[in-house]
Amino acid sequence: MNQRNIVGTRLGSRFVSVTEQPSAPSRRAAHIYKRSLMPLINVKVIEGVFTPAQKQEMIRKLTDTMVSIEGESMRPVTWVVVEEVKSGDWGVGGNPLAAGDVKALAAGKSKG
Repeated sequence: MNQRNIVGTRLGSRFVSVTEQPSAPSRRAAHIYKRSLMPLINVKVIEGVFTPAQKQEMIRKLTDTMVSIEGESMRPVTWVVVEEVKSGDWGVGGNPLAAGDVKALAAGKSKG
């Protein structure tokens, strides 16, 4: 797959990587975006950590970040997908993380 890493940045206490890749738009949008390179920002978070309002804020801010890099003309074609991973199905350093672990880390408490 032909893709290009655009930026890696912190969003609050989380690291977000943005990748731009060719994307096949829906049939409805195909006539507008035919053969264009569209940024797809895929954010994976642990289920139950972020509220719907926080996820909407991520979408707005990540779109704004992409527009600041690529230009305002990219706003209508910038796709942001927030995927929730089931609590416990995510691990760091060989250790599984659950929603409670992430909330504790965000509050400055260590896992344990």
